Amino acid sequence: MRLLFIRFSSIGDIVLTTPAVRCAKQQIPGVEIHFLTKLAMKDLVEANPYIDQCHYLDGDIAETIGSLKQISFDYIIDLHHNIRSWKIKNALGVTSYSYKKLSIRKLLLAKLHINLLPKTHVCDRYVDTLKHLGVANDGKGLDYFFSANNKFTAAFLPTSHQAGFIAFVIGASYANKKMPVVKWIQLAQQLNRPIVLVGGKEDIADAQIIAQSNTSSIYNACGKYNLQESASIIQMANVVVSHDTGFLHVAAALKKPTITIWGATSPALQFEAYYPNNSSIHHYNSIVPHLSCQPCTKQGANQCPKGHFACMQWQDINVITSKVNELLVAK
Repeated sequence: MRLLFIRFSSIGDIVLTTPAVRCAKQQIPGVEIHFLTKLAMKDLVEANPYIDQCHYLDGDIAETIGSLKQISFDYIIDLHHNIRSWKIKNALGVTSYSYKKLSIRKLLLAKLHINLLPKTHVCDRYVDTLKHLGVANDGKGLDYFFSANNKFTAAFLPTSHQAGFIAFVIGASYANKKMPVVKWIQLAQQLNRPIVLVGGKEDIADAQIIAQSNTSSIYNACGKYNLQESASIIQMANVVVSHDTGFLHVAAALKKPTITIWGATSPALQFEAYYPNNSSIHHYNSIVPHLSCQPCTKQGANQCPKGHFACMQWQDINVITSKVNELLVAK
């Protein structure tokens, strides 16, 4: 049997598909797993031992379809379920199974605060897409694999951080999923421990402001390292404090204790940190209580619709500090 999985982006979403890929590979005798994603996501899939062949979309979907037509697939497992994946499924003309996005229910939660979503994480629904093939969730959580050419070690970090540190993942895809810089500075000051800032080039300006607040204890890694190297930093961290963003799921895949700072989105949307069943790994969701407007969006936006941004402005840094210290002890 030959399966084609489709998930184009992004970092977190690709990592969240790993239980489905692993379970299919381990539970279907003799299966051959192919995975289609964007070329920019190559580092996330090429080292995965459960994937036999990777395919990449790099702009021209017609060219991608032409390449895929040269391969005989038995089933398509569509874990993206959008217009591009529909075009590919239609062109290949084989039986396909698509995960249920529950977009209307998510919209009802975000706009009217009517929660009709089932109590199932998106990872569970990804695996459920394979139930017609006799695949069930093994409960082992997420996977993250490093490529053989990844040589990033603690030696790349300042000496002051090589014995241990807290990782702050300060970026996010939308502004209203990001805690204000002044809050990160306050958290760093209260923790008074070695901290590494993790993020992309788009986070450099904010990171510089945070790092300048305490140049001896904060190391700014934003924009300096590639995906695999940044994931290595997450792997070395004692605790990871993150927004609702891709590296939160990388941290969970690497079995790190996490604190998630929630803004416009919410754990109720089923994208919180996902750990193995009965895991002893500690994690905490920091969310401002009793906000009638939260969540206000399915995925995030660049403005607060109410104008007050209370979901982040009112984050209790004292509580977050206490939780970080608890996780450091528990670890």
